[in-house]
Amino acid sequence: MGSRQWSRRQLLATGAAVGGCVGLALPASGATERNDVVLQSNVMVAMRDGILLATDIYRPAQGDAPLPGRFPVVLMRTPYDKTADKDGRFFAARGYVVVYQDCRGTSRSQGRLVKYLDDGKDGFDTCSWIVAQPWCNGKIGTMGSSYMAHTQGAMASAGAPGLAAMVFDCGGFSNAYQDGIRQGGAFELKQVTWALSAMVDSPELAKDPARRAAAKAIDAKAWFESMPWKRGQSPMSLVPSIEDFVYAQWEHGRFDDYWKQIGIYAAGYYDRFPDIPTLHISSWYDPYPRAATENYMALSRAKKGPTRLILGPWTHTAKTVSHSGDVEFGPNALFEGAAGEDYLTLRLQWFDHYLRGLAAPVASEPAVRVFVMGGGSGRRDSQGRLDHGGRWRSEKDWPLPTARLTPMYLHPRGGLSDQPPSDPVDPVSYDFDPANPVPTVGGTVTNNQLMLAGAYDQREDARFFGSKPPYLPLAARPDVLVFQTDWLDQDVEVTGAIDAKLWISSSAPDTDFTIKLIDVYPPNDDYPDGFAMNVTDGIMRVRYRDSWEKPKLLKAGEVVPITVSAFPTSNLFKRGHRIRLDISSSNFPHFDVNPNTGAPEGVGLTRQVARNSIYMDAKRPSHVLLPLIPART
Repeated sequence: MGSRQWSRRQLLATGAAVGGCVGLALPASGATERNDVVLQSNVMVAMRDGILLATDIYRPAQGDAPLPGRFPVVLMRTPYDKTADKDGRFFAARGYVVVYQDCRGTSRSQGRLVKYLDDGKDGFDTCSWIVAQPWCNGKIGTMGSSYMAHTQGAMASAGAPGLAAMVFDCGGFSNAYQDGIRQGGAFELKQVTWALSAMVDSPELAKDPARRAAAKAIDAKAWFESMPWKRGQSPMSLVPSIEDFVYAQWEHGRFDDYWKQIGIYAAGYYDRFPDIPTLHISSWYDPYPRAATENYMALSRAKKGPTRLILGPWTHTAKTVSHSGDVEFGPNALFEGAAGEDYLTLRLQWFDHYLRGLAAPVASEPAVRVFVMGGGSGRRDSQGRLDHGGRWRSEKDWPLPTARLTPMYLHPRGGLSDQPPSDPVDPVSYDFDPANPVPTVGGTVTNNQLMLAGAYDQREDARFFGSKPPYLPLAARPDVLVFQTDWLDQDVEVTGAIDAKLWISSSAPDTDFTIKLIDVYPPNDDYPDGFAMNVTDGIMRVRYRDSWEKPKLLKAGEVVPITVSAFPTSNLFKRGHRIRLDISSSNFPHFDVNPNTGAPEGVGLTRQVARNSIYMDAKRPSHVLLPLIPART
């Protein structure tokens, strides 16, 4: 165990670096309080099974002596090495004890990493240890993004003691079967890219330089081009424990007890959540806006809270930039609460008010803040990005009370309108070849060497895995069906979750259907071909059309209804634009590719082409339900 002490002068410099707030006019809720800070590093905290987890403790101090007395605690649990923390000193200087812990099987902690599934009991045991310490006043606030938000949901689901306020940022599964590990029955391959990164830094390879070098040298693109894989012969097989938990997620296709465990299924444990203030933050190009909105809806209705929701236009955790992908949303897109505070200030105010009882603007902030994308010039800015624009808006609740679910019907020659079909028409069919999937071009992924998150013109180019010259628009592919409105004669706002109700058939016993909602810009001098901006997307594995628990294969040619759900979004489709819905059967490498054979998931080694069809007649009126927001005067 080591210790380190920071002076007030060093803390002022650090605060300016990490938040840009120190030295500015901060709110009175702790703005003038500055302490020195002492760090106790690698305190080994015992879990119920005897495993020791490495824990850093930042304490308010005077000089090199911790201040006496009891303090509220801010807890963060991470698999990404706690020493990378930038916030511990900031909060400790303002009157908090900050506890930062390496998750089981990561960095300096003992044990074996089983992603997500140990975080409930380990979080519970850590909170039990914290509240027993002489420096804790019994109140624990939690914060952290991505995996650190998942650990918060896990400890709340376990009913951990001492929890008094929480800030979930871009994570915290409501139901990982639908919002982070799988979606619509398909498997999210970001779990594989995460595992490949975790493998390099795993404790197993830290003791084996040769295998660690081999892990660093893995060519992920080559491996993804060689799918399907076999257990024991995948790129993750260098660390069998990591391969095991990835394949457990992949092979558990049906919604069984595996998916109802603490750590990945808060929806089953909301009754155990403490009735405390919770803040849920996500964004339209993040993998977790569904989780954030579902957690908000459940807790705001079941608890006294307060419960707050903030939804921006960013990619995963990227709240400090105003663009996503190739699209610029303007300076207002940077993180802000209702009072205009930045993210660091907001968290300080949140904990000052709800852990210390100090006055802070967060107490009067609206329940919901959403960023409505759109309204920009449509021209190319100085950085080469599309100026799409947007603005923040305060709301009373989610879903927005003013939303009107409006069906927009598919028509045979690519039309999309609010008029249902009336004449008998033949279905529209295409061939889906699993060996030639539609490449992922942006969307709700995490940025890595295989995927780029955010908003892009929907055309192939060298940046996107699976793209091939001459890099045509995705709409030009024969396996992508395009349905779009006429050029709009007025602005149309869509804010909420998106569902497509489709009538389909297939020659295969199982296949996938994907949807993508697109804002189509008309041509201009900067974009002579226009710009087709992806807004949100979704997928459905057809074997789960009637039940997540009891999959059922299709009969060849059988016509059945399915619902394909996309993540929530908010976008203003401007006058002169089109609203477009693309339908296909793959989105790779965002999701695994259905082999069309009906084989158990994660193990099938053969593939076949499927003839897939969409029906759009009076008896089978395929349509997408759009949550339209009336114009405000």
